[in-house]
Amino acid sequence: MKKLQGAHLRKPVTPDLLMTPSDQGDVDLDVDFAADRGNWTGKLDFLLSCIGYCVGLGNVWRFPYRAYTNGGGAFLVPYFLMLAICGIPLFFLELSLGQFSSLGPLAVWKISPLFKGAGAAMLLIVGLVAIYYNMIIAYVLFYLFASLTSDLPWEHCGNWWNTELCLEHRVSKDGNGALPLNLTCTVSPSEEYWSRYVLHIQGSQGIGSPGEIRWNLCLCLLLAWVIVFLCILKGVKSSGKVVYFTATFPYLILLMLLVRGVTLPGAWKGIQFYLTPQFHHLLSSKVWIEAALQIFYSLGVGFGGLLTFASYNTFHQNIYRDTFIVTLGNAITSILAGFAIFSVLGYMSQELGVPVDQVAKAGPGLAFVVYPQAMTMLPLSPFWSFLFFFMLLTLGLDSQFAFLETIVTAVTDEFPYYLRPKKAVFSGLICVAMYLMGLILTTDGGMYWLVLLDDYSASFGLMVVVITTCLAVTRVYGIQRFCRDIHMMLGFKPGLYFRACWLFLSPATLLALLVYSIVKYQPSEYGNYRFPPWAELLGILMGLLSCLMIPAGMLVAVLREEGSLWERLQQASRPAMDWGPSLEENRTGMYVATLAGSQSPKPLMVHMRKYGGITSFENTAIEVDREIAEEEESMM
Repeated sequence: MKKLQGAHLRKPVTPDLLMTPSDQGDVDLDVDFAADRGNWTGKLDFLLSCIGYCVGLGNVWRFPYRAYTNGGGAFLVPYFLMLAICGIPLFFLELSLGQFSSLGPLAVWKISPLFKGAGAAMLLIVGLVAIYYNMIIAYVLFYLFASLTSDLPWEHCGNWWNTELCLEHRVSKDGNGALPLNLTCTVSPSEEYWSRYVLHIQGSQGIGSPGEIRWNLCLCLLLAWVIVFLCILKGVKSSGKVVYFTATFPYLILLMLLVRGVTLPGAWKGIQFYLTPQFHHLLSSKVWIEAALQIFYSLGVGFGGLLTFASYNTFHQNIYRDTFIVTLGNAITSILAGFAIFSVLGYMSQELGVPVDQVAKAGPGLAFVVYPQAMTMLPLSPFWSFLFFFMLLTLGLDSQFAFLETIVTAVTDEFPYYLRPKKAVFSGLICVAMYLMGLILTTDGGMYWLVLLDDYSASFGLMVVVITTCLAVTRVYGIQRFCRDIHMMLGFKPGLYFRACWLFLSPATLLALLVYSIVKYQPSEYGNYRFPPWAELLGILMGLLSCLMIPAGMLVAVLREEGSLWERLQQASRPAMDWGPSLEENRTGMYVATLAGSQSPKPLMVHMRKYGGITSFENTAIEVDREIAEEEESMM
């Protein structure tokens, strides 16, 4: 059966399904694919890949950081609200689009070519995120190699990078338990190791003068890209097996670190700070924006990764069940990581005699300051440190693989006959280009650029893309038609909860957040450093560029059509002729018609394009559109 299925995939009946609308025309329906697109080898491969994609560095590095800077437990309130209103529904929507069409983020917009610019915006956003995300993996590799010693280098003061403010936690109290003078002005060895040795941030005067390239970081970044390239070299067939380890091993280490953290003295102080809601923070737009962004970053909604993974599914994969497994599992993992982080923060605050909110500087280096110091408090600290950073490595690689696979799949689906046979070479070129663009992050001031990318690459631009996608699918393509497509795949239509979120709650919430973030805009900062106006302008333009791709795509789609402006808009907004399931055997209902003299059904819209028969099809399409319009009016 598998051999027959593979042969069927290699020689589809409708090869122009992977062409852009401008390429469609009088084509030979018997032309073969340039190469097989590939599929998951099992259902569990997809589920574990989604878990590995969603449960990434953000759960350990980003979620505790955002909770730490946004009122502790108060951050959980908007987080779960955004998860219910936006996260789960949009997660299911993106999986449904990918699985139904078996296409990447660009080609999937055959559903409505007018909005193909949203797919291009996805690629821009995921490309910018992949550049700095791999720099974080490079930091992990740096610490991983530094752990291969008998004594961790951030355990003691007295190194060349330490200052007179450095104070080891073992001597933070004298023999009588009295606090030494000026304790609040001291810093831990792990914090100085991170800022003064790893980053060498003292060698930069700011974002405008990044300083010299740190060659040790440069080599770590190179190694990170080599590892990522090897992960995506053979596509989902090989990576689907790797995730059996990379998606499960981190939970074992995280649980071990959590048990050790909660047994430390003073750990409850940090956990109490983590759980106690400070509701006055909810009045700040920043908290709600951060919660929405955390949902997108953690679940990967709007980046195209979910759509890409689902496009390699079999047509009837139960993505409805997988949606709840992944989203709820991701939320539980984030909370679990928060407990592990804040238990150590509580211990550090007690040892250093300062409040929890003053234990460490807020910033992306939280996981590289708090956790490394926690490792020094454990027996066999180099061993525990190696395991911890190996866990971070596996978490990051799963997500980074998805980012790169999204870009590669999107472009190869647009040009399958040219790029799919050379997918490995194309993937290598993408990795080399992104490595070169990320070299600025390896300089003394590279952290400033990383913060700028982090704040603007996927902020309001990502919201605009998700809003556009939601409205295009539910309003332009039609909620009833989309639900019928899902029924064709899963055997049932989405319930009222999903329809209400897709039609009203999700886009309205994101639109309100978008407007509020613009009105209550707050400039970026890293520690005590304020970014200059030109850097803020650069960040804003970075976000606007992804937004401008949507109207640019609309302009291109309209210019490709004929007739008046209104007629062009109507034609560009309709599904392409070959929109629908990729395999002939899955085309049922309005997507297929049994033709005279044919041994098997062929897609009706492709047949009508080739042979010019339009009367019967137009009558059928009019009836279908009329029925869908009546159902949508009844829902309103």
